Amino acid sequence: MIGLRLKEIREDKKLSQGDIERISGLKRCYVSRVENGHTVPAVETLEKLARALGVPMYRLFYEGEELPAPPQQRLGEQKIWGNSGKPRRYLTQLAQALQEMSPENRDLILAVAHRVVRRPRHKAD
Repeated sequence: MIGLRLKEIREDKKLSQGDIERISGLKRCYVSRVENGHTVPAVETLEKLARALGVPMYRLFYEGEELPAPPQQRLGEQKIWGNSGKPRRYLTQLAQALQEMSPENRDLILAVAHRVVRRPRHKAD
């Protein structure tokens, strides 16, 4: 898949494999092996190839000029508390505070948190 995209982009830009060799420093035979699917390049090599082609690296994986839209949340999936926004900032502050505590105090905080979670909840009147 990546090899086909590389070849397609290279040909669209009217570049030869020799041009890519001169620009990127990668051997022409290596570029050929990647384009024909005989070699899977490392991420660092993909960065060199993208730079030589003058395209952002995501273009080696997706067609079009724009980044693909992020996947939509599926029905039934819920957002996890602490992944973003104010809860994320709160968790970051908490992690920093815990880092500064002694191991004994961290254990104490964790024990209290477990107790609070297990406590029966009272309905508000």
